[in-house]
Amino acid sequence: MRRIVVIGGGKIGGVIAQMLAECGDYAVTLIDRSPAALQAVVFHPRLSPCVLDVADAGALDAALTGAFAVLSAAPFHLTGLVAEAAARVGCHYLDLTEDVAATRRVKALAAQAKGAFIPQCGLAPGFISIAGADLARSFDRIDELRLRVGALPRYPSNSLGYNLTWSTEGVINEYCEPCEALVEGELREVPALEGLETFSLDGVTYEAFNTSGGLGSLAEVLAGKARNLNYKSVRYPGHCALMRTLLNDLDLRHRRDLLKDVLEGAVPGTEQDVVVFFVTASGWRDGRLMQESYAGKVMGEHHGAGFWSAIQVTTAAAICTVLDLLAAGRLPSQGYVRQEEIALADVLANRFGKAYRQPGDLTTPIAKVA
Repeated sequence: MRRIVVIGGGKIGGVIAQMLAECGDYAVTLIDRSPAALQAVVFHPRLSPCVLDVADAGALDAALTGAFAVLSAAPFHLTGLVAEAAARVGCHYLDLTEDVAATRRVKALAAQAKGAFIPQCGLAPGFISIAGADLARSFDRIDELRLRVGALPRYPSNSLGYNLTWSTEGVINEYCEPCEALVEGELREVPALEGLETFSLDGVTYEAFNTSGGLGSLAEVLAGKARNLNYKSVRYPGHCALMRTLLNDLDLRHRRDLLKDVLEGAVPGTEQDVVVFFVTASGWRDGRLMQESYAGKVMGEHHGAGFWSAIQVTTAAAICTVLDLLAAGRLPSQGYVRQEEIALADVLANRFGKAYRQPGDLTTPIAKVA
């Protein structure tokens, strides 16, 4: 049985740890500096809590020594500390970060690492990057590739049309930092909260706009192969305008701690959410201009006596799937591994990745991890 360390006992990290412990193939240590965070997790015989501050390099190294892999569900600004520890002790490293600078640090560390370093293993970047790359491979030449993802309340009841379903710091970061895109074949940075558009899916109207980090490394991979490529977050209409007021007109992009306090004090969280993803590719195939799309919705699910929200299920399932594929020898065991190297069919066939399955998707599970 492989030993896994999960960093971060919050909404996502706790579910990751539970999923891995319950599958029967992993012994899991869940690390958080907050005893209260660990006490909120439903524990299992194969799941052990550990109170530890990742800023304590010596203690973190000791905790990772002998582990097969460490999975970071910590805030993005702690990603580098966990990756550095994984490089020092020689274990595999996976994370959920959408932060571009943090991912560049992970990539640099991977060059000399003994294990596989696989960042951005969540929903977006992560699953959406895998789905986008899969669609792109079916074309001889890509003209447009559009990735749209949203974690939304099922029952919006405020003017933002939004509830806090995951990291507030992460949301603010993706609304403020530059966004990568391919524009007429060239890799460029475009501003967050721009490029506003509307679309409908299953009779519901949404808006989408540029946010940072969702593309992961897909723009780098498709540079020179795709003409236009972009990622946008999906929200209900009106959200973007109100966030522009807060960030630009009130200048809260330069007072992020204050904005976090305002949002967490005024915008309630919810477990009644839905994850929406929508990927559209158009390009040339066998001499014809063609278009193909892949779209879906994921709801939360009851688990034991509790409930896992859609964002918890999709994010945790994504990183657990990548770990499974790594353990099964389906991914490189050393160096930097991009999400685009992972086959969508492998994800959908996986026992964790089945959370993403839509009607008509592959349903045969892969073999159990040895």
